Amino acid sequence: MEYTVREIERKDDKTVEKIIRDCLVEYGGNHEGTAWSDPDLGRFSEIYRSQGNKYWVAENEKGEILGGVGIGAAKGEKGLCELQKMYCVPSARGTGVARKLIETALCYAAEYYDKCYLETLSNMTAAQKFYEKYGFQITEKPLFKTGHFACDVLYFKDLT
Repeated sequence: MEYTVREIERKDDKTVEKIIRDCLVEYGGNHEGTAWSDPDLGRFSEIYRSQGNKYWVAENEKGEILGGVGIGAAKGEKGLCELQKMYCVPSARGTGVARKLIETALCYAAEYYDKCYLETLSNMTAAQKFYEKYGFQITEKPLFKTGHFACDVLYFKDLT
């Protein structure tokens, strides 16, 4: 599969929102306490424009968005970021798209932060194995308040 990874543009916002919502429906995460109810969903090109905050999309040769991932500062927590809203369309899973997205995000995160945190759902088992492959370790308690109280599997990774 041919694709490129680039920073998100305003024209991508609604497409990425749809990918995220479709994935959340697929895994039963279409409710309060997940990204489903995030007030910033669909405003990625605005939100991820400051230093230490960035969102990337993977785009195929036809210009179709296959997935995305963001790095966002953990509010009030020095040296900590969050891997945010990493989702891919089903046809892109297992193709290397997610690998390129997470490598891009973690490389960027290491420039600004010491640790990276993420939250997911327990039924997203493939995602959990994927995160563990990239050195994320389970933590029992949240490292900061994200508002995603329904996410029941928490991870962190040392970036130093």
